[in-house]
Amino acid sequence: MSDRILIIDFGSQVTQLIARRVRESGVYCEIVPFNKAEEVFTDFAPKAVILSGGPASVTGIESPRAPQAVFEAGIPVLGICYGQQTMCEQLGGKVETSDHHEFGHAKITITQDCPLFDGIVAAGSEESVWMSHGDRVGAIPAGFEVVATSEGAPYAAIADESRHFYAVQFHPEVVHTPNGTKMISNFTHKIAGCSGDWTMAAFREVEIAKVRAQVGDGKVICGLSGGVDSSVVAVLLHEAIGDQLQCVFVDTGMMRTGEADQVVGLFRDHYNIPLIHRDASELFLGKLDGVSDPEKKRKIIGGTFIDVFEEEAKNIGGADFLAQGTLYPDVIESVSFTGGPSVTIKSHHNVGGLPDRMNMKLVEPLRELFKDEVRVLGRELGLPEDFVGRHPFPGPGLAIRIPGEITDEKLDILRKADVIFLDEIRKAGLYDDIWQAFAVLLPVRTVGVMGDSRTYEFVCALRAVNSTDGMTANYYPFTHEFLGRASTRIINEVRGINRVVYDVTSKPPGTIEWE
Repeated sequence: MSDRILIIDFGSQVTQLIARRVRESGVYCEIVPFNKAEEVFTDFAPKAVILSGGPASVTGIESPRAPQAVFEAGIPVLGICYGQQTMCEQLGGKVETSDHHEFGHAKITITQDCPLFDGIVAAGSEESVWMSHGDRVGAIPAGFEVVATSEGAPYAAIADESRHFYAVQFHPEVVHTPNGTKMISNFTHKIAGCSGDWTMAAFREVEIAKVRAQVGDGKVICGLSGGVDSSVVAVLLHEAIGDQLQCVFVDTGMMRTGEADQVVGLFRDHYNIPLIHRDASELFLGKLDGVSDPEKKRKIIGGTFIDVFEEEAKNIGGADFLAQGTLYPDVIESVSFTGGPSVTIKSHHNVGGLPDRMNMKLVEPLRELFKDEVRVLGRELGLPEDFVGRHPFPGPGLAIRIPGEITDEKLDILRKADVIFLDEIRKAGLYDDIWQAFAVLLPVRTVGVMGDSRTYEFVCALRAVNSTDGMTANYYPFTHEFLGRASTRIINEVRGINRVVYDVTSKPPGTIEWE
C-alpha cells in the first residue's frame, strides 16, 4: 500500500466523495484541511494531490490556498472546482466573478484529447457533467491548455501535461457526472501511476493498527445503538484490543420492535463481547417530555447518551476512551469534516466530541466511511449478512420519526406501523433493493370514517429511498398496488392511524429522515 493520494479539503460538502472514488479505484487516500496541508504534505509523501471544491471565493480576502510546495514537488495535481480556481490563481492565472453561473447538469465539449478523458470521450464530442460554481477562471496560467469548454465555463477543463497538472470546473466525484469515477481513476492510475492494490481488507488492518496505537493499554467503552455502524465498530475494536473493550447498549425507549433483544443476542451469544444492557427509557422520555423542536430533541438525546456513558464508565471502574460509530455523512451534515468552512445542515447526537467534564477521548474508526463501505467492512469482519444488510437506523431512534412531542402512545403506534411497512417490503422481495425505509408519525390528526363511525386520528407517512452513500437520495418508486396494500394494513391493524401518505421528496432538497 505504498501508493497514496492526498486530498486537500477546501470545505466542499462532497469532498469525501472524492476519497470514495479514489478508494473505489483501489488507491489509499486521506483528506486534510487546507490549513493543515502544509505540515502533513511532506511526511505523507503522496504520489499525487487532489484539490477539492469549496464555498469560498478565490477573489475574496484571505480565501483558502493550497501549499505552494504541492506545485513544486514534481507530482501530479488535480484541481476540482475551487481547486481549479486556486490552482490557476497560485500559478499565475486569473479568477473572476461571473454572471454566467452554472448549477446542475451541463454539457462540456472536449476540445482536444487528454489523459483525463482517455477511454471516455474523444476530442470534438460532448460529455455530461455536474457544475456548481459562481466564479470562473478568466485566464489560465502559462503552460496550460484548454481541453474542454462549457457554456458557462470557457475553461471547463485545462491541462499542463508537462507538469501533470489538471483542473476541471465541474465535479467528477458526484454521481451526476456519469463518467466522473472513470475520470478520477484515469488520474490515479494513468496519470499518477498508482497500482490500485488497496482494499477494505487493507483498511481493516490500517484501522486496527491506528486503534492499537491510539488506545495503548487503555480501556474503551463502546456505545451500541443497535445499528450496523456501532456494531461494526464494536467487532473491529474487539479484534484490535480484545478485553480492553466494554460495550454498553443503552435502550432509549425509542428502538424498533424487538431490536434490543437482537443486539443483546448478537454480542453476548454470538461474539461473547462484554455487554452492559442499560434500560434508560424512562430517563430519555422524561427529558423529552414536551419538547418538539428537532434540534433540541437531538441535543437532549446526545447529552443524555453522554450522561449514561459517563455513569456506566464509572460503574466499570473508569474508561479512557469512548468509541462511536460516527460516519462521514453524519459529520459533513453536522460540522466541517476537517475543520474547513463547510456549512452545518443538522446536528447529530454522536458528532462533535465529548464535554470537557468527561475525561475520555473519542475513538471513531468509521469517521471517513460511507454506509455501504461500512457494510463491506462488516462482511470483511464476518458479521452475519442479515445484520450487515439492515437498513440504516438513526442514533436518536424513533424520536426523529415523530415530528413534535414524543409520548409512549405515539411510540407504540409508530412501532406497529413500521413493522407492517417493513413486512410488506420483505414480502414483496424489495428489502435489499431499498437503501432505507421507515414510517413517520405526523403531528397531524385527520377526520376519517371506519364502518359507521367517525374517527379523528394520526397521519402516517411512509418513506423509502435509494442511495449509495447517504449524501444524496431518490425516493423509491413503489407501485400504487404496493402502497395501497401497505396503507390498508396499517389503517386496519394500527389503532390511532386513519390516513397514510407516501413521501416522494429526494435529498436534496429534503433530508432522508424527517428531523
